[in-house]
Amino acid sequence: AGEVVGAEEPEVIVVIDFGSQYSLLIARRIRECQVYCEVMSYDTPWEKIAALKPKGFILSGGPASVYQSGAPLTPAYIYESHLPVLGICYGMQAITEQLGGRVAPGAKQEYGYAILHLSDVDSPLFADLDESSPVWMSHGDRIEEMPPSFSALAHTENSPIAVMGNGEGIFGL
Repeated sequence: AGEVVGAEEPEVIVVIDFGSQYSLLIARRIRECQVYCEVMSYDTPWEKIAALKPKGFILSGGPASVYQSGAPLTPAYIYESHLPVLGICYGMQAITEQLGGRVAPGAKQEYGYAILHLSDVDSPLFADLDESSPVWMSHGDRIEEMPPSFSALAHTENSPIAVMGNGEGIFGL
C-alpha cells in the first residue's frame, strides 16, 4: 500500500454552518466546481477539520444577530489558519464583529432585488462579473464599521458595504 506517484491531494473547502437554510446549496455549488466540500457546525473542533487539510472556508448565513448575547462566533482557528475565508451574510457579520468592526440593526431592511455596484473591479472575487449586477438581498443588519484593513468592494443602494475584503484573502458579502 504505497503512495501513488504524482497523485495530488484533493482541494477541500469547509462550509462553517451557522444555521443557514442555504448551507447545503452552497456545498452543492462548490462540488459542482469539482471541489470536495464538507458542511460542519461552527462548534466543530479543529482536529476534525485539520484532518481534511482545507484550502479555505466559507462562513454561512444564519438566523442570529452577531451583536446579541450568546450569538455563535467563528472559531479562532479559522482566522489563525491564514487560509482564504468567505463570509456570507451572518458569516460577514461574524468576521466584522470578531476582527474589530461593528454590526448594527439596519435602519432599513433589504429583502429582494437590488443592483450590486462594484467599487473594486480588479478584485479576484469579481472575475468575469459586470460592474453592475442584479442580486438578491436578504438582511436586516448592516456593517456600520469595517474591521481595520478592510475596504468596501461593492455596494447597493441600501448597503454601502455590501462586499468587503482585507487584501489578505478574507472577504465578506
